[in-house]
Amino acid sequence: MTLFRLRDDVPTLVAPVLVGAFDGWIDAGGAASAAAERLAEGAETIATIDPDAVFDYRSRRPVLDVVDGTLTHLDWPEISVGRRTIDGRDVLVLRGPEPDFRWRELAASASEIALRLGALQWISLGAIPAAVPHTRAVSVFGTASADGLLADDVEQGPAGLLRVPAAALSVVEMSMQSSGLPTVGFYAQVPHYVGGPFAPGAIALLAQLDRHLGIEVPLGELAETAIDQRTRLDAAVDADEDARSYLDRLESMTGSEGVPTGDELATEIERFLQGEAGGEEPPRLT
Repeated sequence: MTLFRLRDDVPTLVAPVLVGAFDGWIDAGGAASAAAERLAEGAETIATIDPDAVFDYRSRRPVLDVVDGTLTHLDWPEISVGRRTIDGRDVLVLRGPEPDFRWRELAASASEIALRLGALQWISLGAIPAAVPHTRAVSVFGTASADGLLADDVEQGPAGLLRVPAAALSVVEMSMQSSGLPTVGFYAQVPHYVGGPFAPGAIALLAQLDRHLGIEVPLGELAETAIDQRTRLDAAVDADEDARSYLDRLESMTGSEGVPTGDELATEIERFLQGEAGGEEPPRLT
């Protein structure tokens, strides 16, 4: 039995694709979830999941509104599928907090929903911490279930074996792949020293998605937010000699953009999880 509740009155869809992003793991700087939020702007909800089935409310508590001493509203975490038509085609967006429980069942249910809706492809959006400077264009690498799914200018990687803690989104993607649906993923490399949201990562993901699908997603306030964040980061670096020195070293190591090796990715992810940088703590800038 599927975990998702699909609306009975779903309209006929035009060349639908299903795009997924969860906040939490593989969402460095909130880039993937911000991109999914922008992609789903104005979307109509066509499927939802019972939050009681997949969330631990002690680790992800609902938000309570108290007005003048009266409990008035609870905002529960939610995973949903929204539908939005962009440039003549339907884009379905699966998004929400990364679930705590029943990953395999959720993945199988998501695959069932994709097949029932006639989705032509699954696309994962993610963001990973990397030893890259915020002063360079955000690099995005891709994954694919088969040759030819990615454009020639998208680097697929990393090469070789990469063994890291899995994300719920990856479980969903593998379920989609097993069901016979073509799957790709786009992953932005976010500077590991950024301590808050990183809008340039979201913009880079949306730009890659635009090229892949032949659509144009309006950026809205993301463009202005990215400029503001760049200004704050530059100011923070200029005000701290250690941060300036650290950034200079990153810039000197980033002579050419490309997909990091599996070892490099694994190292940065381990540092991200441990909150350290290989014996030298990088500056945390917001």
